[in-house]
Amino acid sequence: MRKNVFGRRFKRDSNERKSLFKSLMTSLVLDEKIQTTEAKAKSIKSQVEKLVTKAKKREAEAGRFLSAHLMPDAVDKVINRIAPQFKSRPGGYTRIVRLGNRVSDSASMVVMEWVETIQKESSLPKKTVKRKSVKTAAPKRLVKKAVAKSKPAVVKASAKPKAKKVSKAKK
Repeated sequence: MRKNVFGRRFKRDSNERKSLFKSLMTSLVLDEKIQTTEAKAKSIKSQVEKLVTKAKKREAEAGRFLSAHLMPDAVDKVINRIAPQFKSRPGGYTRIVRLGNRVSDSASMVVMEWVETIQKESSLPKKTVKRKSVKTAAPKRLVKKAVAKSKPAVVKASAKPKAKKVSKAKK
């Protein structure tokens, strides 16, 4: 019997469960919307609300508290963008919208998103990233066709037609 036991286990041990929740909350912060099962969304909803409330208060230990529950780039976004958006709201920062059941295992799927849209700061400088050119591997048959089309057939003028070998008749 599970008496006075709080939370869902999801058939995971405690470390796996913590990392699952950390990745879900980080994805919600960075992508501003996640699609997951209803049970997982309900499990992280209260934790996300606490994180935003802590970031709104801007206490000295807020950064350390958030870094235990989120990835580093998500911590910056919560403190600088998300918390100021919800400054006048006393709570209820997220919503859960039901989508229906998943086909494979009939689990109820939901979209978890912020109640207000998060505005992007235009004052932040954009990072310029040099990307390496990546050669995509094309199938060999396409490469052969492309080479055949690009190179016209060259006919040698000095080439003589080959004479057919004549077999000797039997005597």
